[in-house]
Amino acid sequence: MHWSIAHVSLVVRDYDEAIAFYVDKLGFELIEDTHQAEQNKRWVVVAPPNSNGCSIVLARADGREQLGRVGDQTGGRVFLFLQTDDFWRDFSRFTDAGVEFVGAPVEAGYGTVAVFKDLYGNLWDLIERKSAAD
Repeated sequence: MHWSIAHVSLVVRDYDEAIAFYVDKLGFELIEDTHQAEQNKRWVVVAPPNSNGCSIVLARADGREQLGRVGDQTGGRVFLFLQTDDFWRDFSRFTDAGVEFVGAPVEAGYGTVAVFKDLYGNLWDLIERKSAAD
């Protein structure tokens, strides 16, 4: 048996502003943006470039309860982890694009990491893990 997690749903306030952040600022690819008329929703999927793993479904909040979760899906903990093969390249690109980092990068035994916020305040790790050879 082979299982994998295909998507993670991220509750957002607005499809287009979320697409602009993930595609224009972070450089993710817009995989799909399909209107679902019967539900008055869109199926919006983004993923890091050249990714063959899990993607993110940008799910517009529906109702007061879901709106209250936008930006705080994990109670202030880091929610998602964006692994890179070149931390400093991506850290510089994100910083230049106006992405807010909540602290200085840290060089740890497992790799280099810095926490950043998405447009709603969800926390992400940008991380380059050390290889076993390091």
